[in-house]
Amino acid sequence: MSDTNPVLNYEAHLSALEKIVNAMESGDLPLEEALKRYEEGIKLVRQCQQALNHAEQKINVLSRNAQGEETLSPFDADQE
Repeated sequence: MSDTNPVLNYEAHLSALEKIVNAMESGDLPLEEALKRYEEGIKLVRQCQQALNHAEQKINVLSRNAQGEETLSPFDADQE
């Protein structure tokens, strides 16, 4: 998986993480495999968090007013 743009990979990482969680919740994995999947899952969580942080930073940059000050306001999906 390429991580050149973490935002583009967010959905792929989240999907892979969901598969790992489902496999681990089944209780059928041997300990060694469960540890391997856990480690993989931690990496995916970090990559997802990085993508969310990147998206938040981009939103903050785009939300600056004409004077260069940030004008952050709560997100309201109903205003679209």
